[in-house]
Amino acid sequence: MLNGSILKANYFSAAADRQCSLTNSGRDDKAWRDIEDLERHMEEVTISLQNKTLALQRIQLTFALRNKMKQNDDDSRLITETVKRIVTLSQRIIKCQQQAREKEQKLIDIRRKRLTLKTAGREKLLQVHTLMKKQKEERASVNMIKTLAVIHNKLEKEIQITTVIKNVFQSIIIASRVNWAEDPSLKAIVLQLEEDVCLL
Repeated sequence: MLNGSILKANYFSAAADRQCSLTNSGRDDKAWRDIEDLERHMEEVTISLQNKTLALQRIQLTFALRNKMKQNDDDSRLITETVKRIVTLSQRIIKCQQQAREKEQKLIDIRRKRLTLKTAGREKLLQVHTLMKKQKEERASVNMIKTLAVIHNKLEKEIQITTVIKNVFQSIIIASRVNWAEDPSLKAIVLQLEEDVCLL
């Protein structure tokens, strides 16, 4: 009985510890997030303070320089010359930056024109290629028509010659007064001569 109650107590203690650790885990996450937020806020405040300190130091330096320049001694003249030199250099820097921007813009414009010309060149090259292909096909077609015309003319001449030869043979057979109807081989030749040459 005592062992059972000890086991029960251990079980409940372990469960409570586990629940407590889960709760603590949730609290730890929230604490870490809060710490990170505070660190971020602290960085922002530090940066803001540094910027304000720098601005204040610039104002103090400007004020001290103005007071020193009013004294009209060697140091003030040196400061005045240095300030004038700084202003001159600043103006030159601004002018150089402006010229650099203008040249960059010109370079961009030139690149755009070059790209446009390149695209137009490709289109023209494609048009020339298409035109050459079309002309080649037309030449091939014309050559084919010429070749067919030559073949047709030769065929016409052959037909005319064959017709003349056929007529001569018919005349010879008729003039010889041979009875071609009785001779089977002669009959076949005469019947063949009577057929139209174009149908052969």
